[in-house]
Amino acid sequence: MIRTPDAGWLDPLVWGLQAAQEGLLGLLDWAGLAGTSHGQAAWPWALRLSGENLLIDAGQARRLALTLLVLALAALVLLLAALWRKPRWFLIAAVPLLLVAAPWPQAAVLFVPAVPTSFHRSPTGFDVASIARGGELYAQHCAACHGVDGRGQGPLAAAQPVWPPDLAGPLLWRRADGELLWHLLHGMKDRHGAATMPAFAQFGDDDAWALIDFMKAQAAGQSLRATGVWAGPVHLPDVEVRCESRPLRRLSGWRGQRLRIVAAGTPQAALREDPRVVTVLLRREDERASSPAGECVAESTAAWNAFALIAGTGQLAGTQWLVDRDGWLRALGSPGQAAWSEDDLLCRTETGDRSAPMAPPDDSLGALIARMDAEPVRFLKGGFVR
Repeated sequence: MIRTPDAGWLDPLVWGLQAAQEGLLGLLDWAGLAGTSHGQAAWPWALRLSGENLLIDAGQARRLALTLLVLALAALVLLLAALWRKPRWFLIAAVPLLLVAAPWPQAAVLFVPAVPTSFHRSPTGFDVASIARGGELYAQHCAACHGVDGRGQGPLAAAQPVWPPDLAGPLLWRRADGELLWHLLHGMKDRHGAATMPAFAQFGDDDAWALIDFMKAQAAGQSLRATGVWAGPVHLPDVEVRCESRPLRRLSGWRGQRLRIVAAGTPQAALREDPRVVTVLLRREDERASSPAGECVAESTAAWNAFALIAGTGQLAGTQWLVDRDGWLRALGSPGQAAWSEDDLLCRTETGDRSAPMAPPDDSLGALIARMDAEPVRFLKGGFVR
């Protein structure tokens, strides 16, 4: 499901472009030159480097990589000329020649329009309370055009200047979160300047981020129902968990460990403790019951509803998820399922280490864990590796 280019040099190149831009923005913010927009440092230019275009056009990506190598060589030549006891003018004269010879990529490919929030990151942590709040806002302000399921078939869709996009497809995974935020709060226009989506300036920043969280969870469930896989990688929704009498902790606090999330209730296969995963039961607040010793339980109706949204089903009892060490939902087990299979791996990569040692054939959970570990998620969000 997560397709990354075969060229091993392209991911580092795109990651480097993102790191350079975020580093520059951080430096400007530290110097007090960036300003703020919606609570975070604002990108001050109308353009940004385009990772997504380079991923599409490998030829232009190669030109950029070679140009960067030529620029590094030119910088080295200037350094040598400066450090030489006697100035070496032939070295300085070689620099313009190198710059002329560099295979500069097309500016239209390298740069794309940017907004002040292009590099903003969501502060919500994909929390279940944020998803629940976003669901309320979506029903009030978005469902009439985008449809209850996000597929753009709402009762007012035909009356819009442009038909609403399908939010259940890969759109939300492709766009940077900060740009989604900007378009939500400031609206969208076509190339002629005519409004194609109204601005929801009445939303506060927290509500806008919550709405984005809900749309991501809804898109995951709808894509799963339509295609049998998630259109993009899905983060583990965050929620407070109680483990016996110990203090509450959040699911995100287990980052670095594998998790198994189980929706309590019937039908449910018997669960055996396994040292390779931390098992957390999911239960509605109105269905509290004494938990067996050693179990960790998330008692939250908001959590139950968020996981149901991502699973694309209202029949959640007995459903299981496997979560990798980086906090990505990777596999989904159906209620009553006795063993895991490779078909349960709904978040896949095409560049994993297939030579990694696998678990014994009779250990279905071990085999799936080995597959997850051998194929870590490399998420391309807004064209950049996350």
